Amino acid sequence: MLVNRVERGRYLDSVALMRVSRKLEALGGVEAAALMIGSPSNKALLRSAGLLSPEGEQATANDLVIAVRGPQASEALSRALELLSERPDQAGSSALPRARSLAGALEALPRANLALISIPGEFAAFEARRALERGLHVLVFSDNVPLEDEAALKHLARQKGLLLMGPDCGTAIIAGTPIAFANALPRGEVGIVSASGTGLQEVSCLIARMGGGISHGIGVGGRDLDARIGALGTLAALDALEADPATARIVLISKPPAREVAGRVLQRVKQSAKPCVVCFLGLDESGISSTLTEAAERIMGSKLNREPCRAERRQGRVRGLYCGGTLCAEAELIFRRKGLEGHEFIDLGADEYTCGRPHPMIEPELRNDHVARAVSDPAVSVILVDVVLGYGAHENPAAVLLRNDVAKKTIVASVTGTELDPQGWSRQAALLREAGVLVAASNAHAAELAASLVA
Repeated sequence: MLVNRVERGRYLDSVALMRVSRKLEALGGVEAAALMIGSPSNKALLRSAGLLSPEGEQATANDLVIAVRGPQASEALSRALELLSERPDQAGSSALPRARSLAGALEALPRANLALISIPGEFAAFEARRALERGLHVLVFSDNVPLEDEAALKHLARQKGLLLMGPDCGTAIIAGTPIAFANALPRGEVGIVSASGTGLQEVSCLIARMGGGISHGIGVGGRDLDARIGALGTLAALDALEADPATARIVLISKPPAREVAGRVLQRVKQSAKPCVVCFLGLDESGISSTLTEAAERIMGSKLNREPCRAERRQGRVRGLYCGGTLCAEAELIFRRKGLEGHEFIDLGADEYTCGRPHPMIEPELRNDHVARAVSDPAVSVILVDVVLGYGAHENPAAVLLRNDVAKKTIVASVTGTELDPQGWSRQAALLREAGVLVAASNAHAAELAASLVA
């Protein structure tokens, strides 16, 4: 049974909607549930997940769609309305300045120089342009922004001498301030430009654990090195870090870039007055770091301490179950370079797994069903996972992972984070080790360890 209800003219924060979705899916008689604003892209996600009825098809971008599938869908729909009517706890937030428009926000904070845009992608470009026109740097957390809008916004930002971070920019550290998914890091002299959120987190945390610090971590969005964008954000961020007196060294990170765009960036790097290390995953060229770990080690001029992990070799396959998309891509690349085939790597943060649900870095419980299936699969001998800490991430992701019967399989994990993070890197690593999980020093080391067990 599939039920949709359209709440006309109702808008709620996407994270709040995702949490309600998760509560509905925990109810008996519910196969799947999602609450989403009725924008075209969101309706496409609901449609592909088999959650959109004819009533939901009529929703507009100003409406909220509640979608439930299962024998008890009608009862769950009533529960959804109850949950939506509950007022969130406002304790501690009353002193924060509030505004209903950009103009009102600038009246409340006249010295502000950065705007964060987190609204449905169809409207994000309009608001980002307004902020740029007011002389603000902009971080666009929203995804599903058309490529042509992204290019136009980055051209406008360049004309005005501003930074446009994103769209789909999930991580940034500006002058020591973490934004969105980011970690608690010491200040230092290393600047990072990254077209990858978890790539920025991994490298910045490894630098911190090696005794270094971060001046700024500038996210540029995962499509910045696409041929149609041409690294506009990356080049602008590189210019900004070169002009920044607090930055002495620079790291550039990206998932596989367009080859001609990569060439343009590398040519610009050669002209830099500051030492640069480049890690473009999947671009196997001389001078390019092949892993995020290697990039951190090269910028620090030292090796990351490898803690010994001993385990017997296994016959069977590795299944990688990842919260971080770039960490998943890095592990898959390491296996490919070793000529290891037949193994499986799943990015559980991809749209197909997060339709109407929190990202697995917010709610790692989403991974547990996949872990349970891997534990019971006789063809899988090693399970490879990431545990990502920091602001915005789950308060205790290691404990969530350990709800599985991890003793039945060899589990190899990396923990992306620092001692300063709310979860504490050592505390999370200790929880895992006490349960028999093999904890490697980095994501690349974890992938190499898993590969060595089945090679």
